Amino acid sequence: QVQLVESGGGLVQTGGSLRLSCAASGLTLSRYIMGWFRQAPGKKREFVAAIGRTGTSTLYADSVKGRFTISRDNAKNTVYLQMNSLKPEDTAVYYCAASTSWINRWENEYEYWGQGTQIAVSS
Repeated sequence: QVQLVESGGGLVQTGGSLRLSCAASGLTLSRYIMGWFRQAPGKKREFVAAIGRTGTSTLYADSVKGRFTISRDNAKNTVYLQMNSLKPEDTAVYYCAASTSWINRWENEYEYWGQGTQIAVSS
């Protein structure tokens, strides 16, 4: 049974940093593209970042480029999202997801999803 479990969420002030982790089980992480998505209250879920199977390719939403960094440790079956210079508009539930496709930003291409972790950025 595939499980993706996010952790590291919480409350942070504007300008602060958080690092999210996504621990995978039931799959071999190195076979999957991994992505992070987020959903703010009253809004649709949106793409944040994705990383290729070896970690050499990354893709970011314009809204987080230069502030967020996605990385992975296939030996630990874990993906990370380092978030710096956080803004109130980053407040959302953050989800990690796994895809067997090419690196992409499309929700429908991701087969497995975690339950999400809440980030709240206070102004």
